[in-house]
Amino acid sequence: MSKNRKEQRDLWLFIAPCLFSFIMVVVIPFIMGIYYTFTDWNGANPAYKFVGFQNYIEILKDTQFRYSFEITILYTIASVITINFIGFGLAYIVTRNLKSKNLLRTGFFMPNLIGGLILGFIWQFLFNSVFTSIGQSLNSSFLSTSLLQNRNTAMLAMLIVASWQYAGYIMVIYVASLENVPTDLLEASHIDGATGFQAFRHITIPMVRPAITVCLFLTLANSFKMFDLNFSLTPAKPTEMLSLNIYKEAFVSNNMGIGQAKAIIFFIVVTAISLTQVYYNKKKEVEV
Repeated sequence: MSKNRKEQRDLWLFIAPCLFSFIMVVVIPFIMGIYYTFTDWNGANPAYKFVGFQNYIEILKDTQFRYSFEITILYTIASVITINFIGFGLAYIVTRNLKSKNLLRTGFFMPNLIGGLILGFIWQFLFNSVFTSIGQSLNSSFLSTSLLQNRNTAMLAMLIVASWQYAGYIMVIYVASLENVPTDLLEASHIDGATGFQAFRHITIPMVRPAITVCLFLTLANSFKMFDLNFSLTPAKPTEMLSLNIYKEAFVSNNMGIGQAKAIIFFIVVTAISLTQVYYNKKKEVEV
C-alpha cells in the first residue's frame, strides 16, 4: 500500500465516527423532517397521510406564526446590536493595562456557563420577587412592577438576561482579536498626530473586522434560535418567539407536520440572513 493511500485510509478511519454520528443525528433527521412537512403526522401515531403542501398553506393563515416571526426579528436586531456593543466594550476594557484584567475576564465570562433554562428561572424569581420587593421598599413605581407583566417590558427583560449571559462569550472572541492588533501601528499613529479615537476607528476596527464577522454571525444565529430563555422566562403568547412557537405546534398541539414545516421555513430564513451577513462582512474585510 502506497503512503498516500495509507494516509487517506487513516484519515477516513479518524473522521468516520464523527461523520457517522453527524449523519445519524443531523442529516437523516433533517431529511425525514422535510418529508414529514408533507404529512399530517402527529408525532406519535405511526399512521399518517400525505397532504402535499397543505401544511405550508396552513402556516400562511397562522396569525400567531406571523406575529412570532415579527417579534423574533425585532428581538434579533436589538440583541445583536446590544450583545456586540457590550461584548466589544468589555473586551476593550480587559485588554487595557489593568492589574485585575484576568479576574474581570473570568467574571464577565461566568454567566455563559449557566444553562439557559436555569438562568431563566433564576431571573424570573429576581424580576418577580427580588426587584419588586426592592422597588416597594424604595417606593419606586418602576421597580415595584415586574418587567415580565406586559409584552414590551418582558421582551426588554429577556434582552437584559440574554445580554448578561452572552456578552462575556462574545468578549472572549473580541479579546483575542484586540490583542493581535500590532502595537507598533498604534504607536506610529500617535507619533503622526492621530487622536485615540482616530487610531481606534482607522486601525483597531479594521484589524478586528474578522472577529466582528464571527461575532455577528454567532449572535444573529443564537438570537433567531432563542428558545430556552423564552421558554423559562416569558412563555406567554404575547412574547412567544419563533422557536417556542414551533415547539408548541409540534410537541404541545401534536401537529408535527405543521411544526416541521415551520421549522423548515425558519431554517431557510435564518440560513439566508446569516449567509448574507457573512458575505457582506467578508466583502468589507477585503475592501479594508
